[in-house]
Amino acid sequence: MIDAYINELVQEKKIPSAVLIVQKKQRRMLTSSYGAYTGEDDRELAIEIDTLFDLASLTKIVATLPAILLLMSRNQLMLNRPIQFFLPEFKFSTITIQHLLQHCSGLPADLTPVVERHHKRDIMKEIFASEVVCQPNEQVLYSDLGMILLGKVIEKVTGKSLKGFVEQEIFMPWGMHRTCFQLPKHNRGLAAATERVSGKFVQGIVHDEKALLLDGIAGSAGLFSCAEDLAKYAEIWVGTRQQNVIPYQWLKLAYTEVFRNRGLGFEVWMGEDSTFCFGRRWSKGSFGHTGFTGTSIWMDPVHQGFAIFLTNAVHYGRKTSMRSIRERLHTMIYEKLLI
Repeated sequence: MIDAYINELVQEKKIPSAVLIVQKKQRRMLTSSYGAYTGEDDRELAIEIDTLFDLASLTKIVATLPAILLLMSRNQLMLNRPIQFFLPEFKFSTITIQHLLQHCSGLPADLTPVVERHHKRDIMKEIFASEVVCQPNEQVLYSDLGMILLGKVIEKVTGKSLKGFVEQEIFMPWGMHRTCFQLPKHNRGLAAATERVSGKFVQGIVHDEKALLLDGIAGSAGLFSCAEDLAKYAEIWVGTRQQNVIPYQWLKLAYTEVFRNRGLGFEVWMGEDSTFCFGRRWSKGSFGHTGFTGTSIWMDPVHQGFAIFLTNAVHYGRKTSMRSIRERLHTMIYEKLLI
């Protein structure tokens, strides 16, 4: 039923291709790849289980969040520490690490005007010049800007690039050897192409425009990875895989310290949010994130299960049906495989 639904999405050109992994505790319930895409050289390429995907905003929880938690566990960061303490150029003295993680800082969702691929703009200068649209803790307003700032905080505290720190301190010890920023040129052909720009598909180069102008390394976007690496990541979060990088109590804090529907970085299903897009049968307290290119991770700590669904939906353009697709698919996954 699940395979049939995704194959139908491919046939109807709602998505070009996808990889899906579903696991419950230690048992792999489903590992499948679907469809094909057009590469930068206009050849059609079949998707494989190990195809790399531009994770887009999954970067926020796969790179930035664990880096912050690791630094907190080392007493190098605190949730209530103002961003201005690390980045004096930031002009709002009451906005903290926690505000940015929970998207309740009052910063706008994006820069104005929206950044386009051909622009030549100083992203950090514009972020530092941005005004808030409300006061901290007044509302949840999902913001790329806050996560970009957190990436810079990590660099300031560690004295390393975000890329260098997370690849050495997080991805290597977690066994995520195919997850990285700035995909090397010789590996770009291993990534599913995203959008057509100026007549050519973008392949192996970050799709997100702000991340592109930040040299492909940002707290908000820029990572490339594959489904199996993300399965290793998810096993750690649901507690079925042991690791000694970040103490478990810090991991748990990220999905239990909740402001409305936001944990620390994660969207958390509290049983009542009408905008929730992952299927309403999942356990309360389940958590995850999406990426604009068509990627998602959803994890259920009650059943110790997860679903990794990677697509390059923007291959056909930016007006996708991913919200409704994810809701139907994740309801199927929960009803057929997890309960």
